[in-house]
Amino acid sequence: MTRVVYPGTFDPITNGHTDLIERAGKLFDTVIVAIAFSPKKQPLLTLEERVQLVRDATSHLPNVTVTGFSNLLAEFVLQQGATVILRGLRAVSDFEYEFQLADMNRRLAPSVESVFLTPANHLSYISSTLIREIAALGGDISEFVDPAVANALKRRFSAS
Repeated sequence: MTRVVYPGTFDPITNGHTDLIERAGKLFDTVIVAIAFSPKKQPLLTLEERVQLVRDATSHLPNVTVTGFSNLLAEFVLQQGATVILRGLRAVSDFEYEFQLADMNRRLAPSVESVFLTPANHLSYISSTLIREIAALGGDISEFVDPAVANALKRRFSAS
């Protein structure tokens, strides 16, 4: 049984993330979407909100679980009994950073492999940062995120 961890801040989860999770679900027995607490990145949404939105966006996938974490990724992966870390690559510019992370994770957890997937071409330009900016300026993000995410961001920005 192969368990994979797909880590990130998911602030917010986009259709690009969901695409990777769906495809990982076809490759691995269990996909654990691990949402980093990550206060250093100053997320727009709380950890609890991000976990719930990812659960909403992936509720159609029976072999996906969603959980938050606040320790080292390598430790979390081992605690989950996973053997693979899944990372997404949108562009060549992502590669250097992801390669560095993969090397460090290999050093911290030698039994864990890193696997990289790219999103579908029509989703490769979507980023959480862009989605937050569009939503903050009142733009329509409905084609880039799950409806629950679009509603959550609309509420967040209408309250500020």
